[in-house]
Amino acid sequence: MSSQKELKEAFVSNLNGTSLGEVALGSFLAPLCLISRGLFLILYHLGRGALPLPWIAHLVLDFSMIILPLVLSCTVLSDILHLVILGLTVVSGAVLCYIYRTKRPTRPTRPSATSKDTAAKSFFQSHVQCDQVPFVTIFRVLVNVKTAISILAVDFSVFPRRYAKTETYGTGVMDFGVGAYVLANALVCPEARRKEVSGSKLSQVVKQLVSVWPLVILGLARLVSVKMSGYHEHVSEYGVHWNFFFTLAIVRVAASVLLALFPVNGSWLLALLIGGLYQVTLEMSGLKYSIIHNNDRTGGFLQANMEGVSSVVGYIAIYMAGVQIGLYVMRPRTQVKEWIRVIWNLLLGSAVLYTGLILCQASVEPVSRRMANLPFCLWTIAQSMFFLSCLATADVILFFMKTVSGCVLVSSSWYPCRKEASVSEEKMEKKVEGLCLIQAVNRNQLLFFMLANLLTGITNVLVDTFNSSDYISVCVLLSYMFINSFAIYILHLMKITVKFW
Repeated sequence: MSSQKELKEAFVSNLNGTSLGEVALGSFLAPLCLISRGLFLILYHLGRGALPLPWIAHLVLDFSMIILPLVLSCTVLSDILHLVILGLTVVSGAVLCYIYRTKRPTRPTRPSATSKDTAAKSFFQSHVQCDQVPFVTIFRVLVNVKTAISILAVDFSVFPRRYAKTETYGTGVMDFGVGAYVLANALVCPEARRKEVSGSKLSQVVKQLVSVWPLVILGLARLVSVKMSGYHEHVSEYGVHWNFFFTLAIVRVAASVLLALFPVNGSWLLALLIGGLYQVTLEMSGLKYSIIHNNDRTGGFLQANMEGVSSVVGYIAIYMAGVQIGLYVMRPRTQVKEWIRVIWNLLLGSAVLYTGLILCQASVEPVSRRMANLPFCLWTIAQSMFFLSCLATADVILFFMKTVSGCVLVSSSWYPCRKEASVSEEKMEKKVEGLCLIQAVNRNQLLFFMLANLLTGITNVLVDTFNSSDYISVCVLLSYMFINSFAIYILHLMKITVKFW
């Protein structure tokens, strides 16, 4: 009879993923949840409710309208996700129409086509505060949150096997999450934000080398804890000793070296060259065969961890592409029409990369997270740009509803740019942001990820995840996410930022 460890290893092995379309479909859920949360607050305000709410109410609201749907969408609602998205779209559309019809300025006569055009033009030319890019923050937070959910949910049978990481080829939701996590870090790196850094380029590289020590320590801690506890391992994921923390550390250092040697504006070209040359190496050198058929793990460190070591090259390509996207998206803009142009360009870029992906899969090979091959890089970047465009669209919609309703106290979305904002208004906006769960996770993203990994290990010790019913599984997942969220939220309320360097 197989041991519990062997059963769990088999449970997460030999999987083929899902379709590109299903992964893309999931990109609509989080933006709709953000819109629904914003509309709820606006309706509450219009009903003469005082904002902001007590801190516990904001925590429960954010957890219920953002994290709860994400947990349910990858468990009990996964098979009807399209209906959930359709339902949220219809309800949100109806509420949007209600607010617009009841709050727009009344006119003695029926508004003409000209007046409607003038209103639309006025909105497109309206200004937003240029000191923030809310949808970039939300993208990074949601990638972190979805990763936290998935690393525990994958151990439960309620989590669809098609969402889990694939064995060699395929497109699982968790496969995208790994690549998106790397790209999310690149979006806000100092180079992407055009941040002036003092000192020579060599000193910057040394500083980056020193700053990754927490990731190295976390990688070693995970390695030791897994080996000592007998925790189930999926060896073909990264190797015998490798894990994602080591990959993150090396990618950050290697990227800083490349950005010190080459112009930042050429990051897209570096990404293309690295991804292309790596794919050629996989095809021409026999490296691909060695990775796929690596049954002997006794030939030294490289032989034991061939997947983890070689895939770093693909993740560096993804990181460099993320720097280029960050350079474009983080550029200061004030008018709504400028951000709408950004959304269009993100969609266009995503479409071009998806076309390249389809051609690459047809002529070279399918997506492989295990090798982080060129198709995987193209897919990660294309899907990330699509997700970013969806979140940016939600931001524009929320800004429109703020303008129409006069309720600006919706956190993690654009605020109108006012020439003479009162001190009380600015204080109120900061207070609302200070009560937002998204901002709480954003303040301590690495700590949130660390805590999720720690709680995942503890949960696997305390709960028989393999034999849990769907009801128990969902309850455990929600409890796990609430504990993590509550801890991070309290730190945020106390204005504590945990830095390791």
